[in-house]
Amino acid sequence: MLTNKGKYGLKALSHLAGLPPGETAQSQEIAQANRIPKKFLDAILAELRVAGMVRSRKGKGGGYMLARNASEISVGNAIRVLDGPLAPIACASHTAYQPCLDCPDVPGCTVRLLMRRVRDLSSDLLDNMSVEEMRGAGVREPELNYSI
Repeated sequence: MLTNKGKYGLKALSHLAGLPPGETAQSQEIAQANRIPKKFLDAILAELRVAGMVRSRKGKGGGYMLARNASEISVGNAIRVLDGPLAPIACASHTAYQPCLDCPDVPGCTVRLLMRRVRDLSSDLLDNMSVEEMRGAGVREPELNYSI
C-alpha cells in the first residue's frame, strides 16, 4: 500500500509539473494547495532533491522545481525513492528480497509467486508512467461496478 509519504510525494511532483517552465513553488504553497503537512513535505522534497527529481533555489524567486522534464520522471521510481520496493511482501522483491522465516518451500510458495505477479504488474504500470502522464490523460478513474 502506498504510504502518505509516497502519496504526498506524488502530489508534490504533480504540483511542480504543473508550473510554467523555469518557475518555482515554495513548499508552503505546495503544502497548502495539496493539504500536506509542511514539515512532512519539506522532508519529502529533500528526499526527492537527493534523488535528482527536484531542485531547490534559494533567495528571491526561490523554491522548488522539477530537476528534469515531467515526462522523464517515472512514477515507479518516485515511489521507490519515498516508500521503498513496490513488492507487497519482501520475498517477492527484486531489490530488497528477504525469504520468509516461516516458509518451508520458497521456490514453490504460492503466496510468493502470486505477490511476484502483483509486483510485476504494479512495476510495469508505474515504471512506464511518467509524472506528466499521471497529471494528464494517463490516469483516469476506471468505471467500477460496486453492485453486489
